[in-house]
Amino acid sequence: MPTILITGAAGFVGGHVTREAARYRADLRLMSHRSPLLGSGSPTQEGPAGHDGARVVRADLTDPASLRGVCDGVDVLIHCASQIGGGVEVNEAVNARGTAALIEEARRAGVARIVQLSTASVYGRGTFRGDRPEELRRNPGSPTSRTRAAAEDTVLAAGGVVLRPHLVYGEGDRWVVPGLTRMLRVLPGTVEGWPARSSVIAAPELAALLVATALAPAADLTASVYHATHPEPLPVDTLLRAVAECTGADRPDRELTVDRARAVLAENGVPPSALDMFTTDHVFDSTPLWSDLRRAPGAGFDADFPLAAPWYRKALRDG
Repeated sequence: MPTILITGAAGFVGGHVTREAARYRADLRLMSHRSPLLGSGSPTQEGPAGHDGARVVRADLTDPASLRGVCDGVDVLIHCASQIGGGVEVNEAVNARGTAALIEEARRAGVARIVQLSTASVYGRGTFRGDRPEELRRNPGSPTSRTRAAAEDTVLAAGGVVLRPHLVYGEGDRWVVPGLTRMLRVLPGTVEGWPARSSVIAAPELAALLVATALAPAADLTASVYHATHPEPLPVDTLLRAVAECTGADRPDRELTVDRARAVLAENGVPPSALDMFTTDHVFDSTPLWSDLRRAPGAGFDADFPLAAPWYRKALRDG
């Protein structure tokens, strides 16, 4: 089996990718600058808890010198590390310049396959109804999405493959369900029935797609950019009901107009733009990825979300 380097291995999706890659008995290298993997030890260590046999490498995307040699002997790079939120400079440092330095190192070391975890947020705001990547134009609207789009360009120029999920849920999620919970606790009702649909995917299933893409024969991959979602779109109302039930957020029996909901959110310090994603369709066609990998999707949200619900309850209670 090949040697696989996973960046962001201590992060949300990166942790799931690490567990998935371990199933293949590959030679794993886990890159992180965070303590959950590395503690306060030396720049490298063997066999961190839960990842026996893996080699953990301390490196920081904001420090190009620390990346020197991380790709030596590596066959496959799965790049999951990214900066989400924060100011322009930190996003530029991690997502744009950091990825560029990492890919330069990968090319110098002769890495055969590069796969990047990106995001559908590179399309910006809008309504999306089953489009494929080649049918859409990127229009990123935040420092995070702009710099992740720049990272995509770097990966694609090196012959790599980019996967764009939309909403990702599961153990370790600090954005999607926590954000929805805050919104639900502020709004005194539903918003015109929440009629929209959204593409979602469980983190373990996304991890399986990333690893399968990294290990697929080159001839099987027909594109360089794929959407990575469960093929069955989820009604937003179903998502919000599940989140409310899981987290104990109230869902008052009252319907708000979008304008009123925006005003309530603004009054409570929640960005009104948070509504955009849930009042219009955000559906992305992932059929090519499933087809190229010859994989069948799992049961989907109704089966996967309950598996993560205990973790969410504890995380929201403790956090």
